[in-house]
Amino acid sequence: MSFMATSSLNAASFSEDKEFLKKHTELIVLSDRSGMSQVAVAPAWQGRVMTSTSGGDFGLSYGWINRDLIASGKLQPHINVFGGEDRFWLGPEGGQFSIFFAKGAQFELNDWQTPPAIDTLRYAPSKVSRSQVTFGAAFTLTNYSGTQFDLKVKRQVRLLTTSGVKAALGVGRAEAVQVVAFETVNRITNAGRNPWIHETGLLSVWILGMFNPSPATTIVVPIKSGPESALGSRLTSDYFGAVPPDRLVVRDAAVFFSGDGKFRSKIGISPRRSRAILGSYDAANRVLTLVKFTQPEGVSDYVNSLWKLQDSPYAGDAANSYNDGPATPGAKPLGPFYELESSSPAAALRPGQSLAHVHRTIHLSGDNESLDKVARAHLGVSIQEIQSALPK
Repeated sequence: MSFMATSSLNAASFSEDKEFLKKHTELIVLSDRSGMSQVAVAPAWQGRVMTSTSGGDFGLSYGWINRDLIASGKLQPHINVFGGEDRFWLGPEGGQFSIFFAKGAQFELNDWQTPPAIDTLRYAPSKVSRSQVTFGAAFTLTNYSGTQFDLKVKRQVRLLTTSGVKAALGVGRAEAVQVVAFETVNRITNAGRNPWIHETGLLSVWILGMFNPSPATTIVVPIKSGPESALGSRLTSDYFGAVPPDRLVVRDAAVFFSGDGKFRSKIGISPRRSRAILGSYDAANRVLTLVKFTQPEGVSDYVNSLWKLQDSPYAGDAANSYNDGPATPGAKPLGPFYELESSSPAAALRPGQSLAHVHRTIHLSGDNESLDKVARAHLGVSIQEIQSALPK
């Protein structure tokens, strides 16, 4: 099997990415009144946020976009990696309740298939305004165990006000910091006649953000301190084998992970350890990214996406981060890109009942002093700690 990888010629500016996307797909652009904060959304790919900027048309474009695949106009087997910094998915990926493996399939890459409903299905836009758009879809999925899910999806993409976000982050009006912030409200509803129950499998909302990697980018995940006897492991890191120590550093209250796009690896944080926030810092462009998401207090049932039959199918992650790279020596990476991801709890829903998951992405660009203040307040570490955390 093969995936179509992107070239290294990713657009440097939001305008370039926007014009490229408009040539190949319908695009809805949200903007504030100044035109500095903009968000580009693609209905054809599940109302996906493709990219955003805090610097207007000529500002840096923050989302990773697979130009080669999009320009080809061809669909790929298994998955279409279009890119985008907020894409709607559903879990679990692996296990006896997987929606990516058919009944009787092997948990191997050749048998893995992304459902069209979260890959190529267009979500119909409605209620489009300058700063918000709503999408809807209805479809049926069947899991590895043969359970059928009839569901409706409502997805809202909202551009948040710069002044409100700055105030919430503690950034003063006089500080030279550019900000773009948006959130997606993702609601799934049981549209069938039967309840969704643990014994036959549950779904979860899974939001993944794909960003441009660089050797100067470090991912940081705050975690709750405490003994493993009470909170469990600090993280899961063996999804694709062991991560070398120069790419992953685990401390008592934070995890640091490379976002260079050169080594395929993934980490996961359990709901007991998660602080409902992820971050990254691109030192070359002085961009601090924060991802915040809803995580109900005291809820521990999260779907398990490991590629095997599971003893604990609801012992999954609340947050993940993925760094792309070759799957085998000499192979092309999917991107490359890195991801910041969040999941909802497992959705045990009666007919007509809904679950909503909110995923918020914030990019800040500016001087290190201002960004350091935000990093300390919201990630619990300084910019210097992020930059020096991984061995050089």
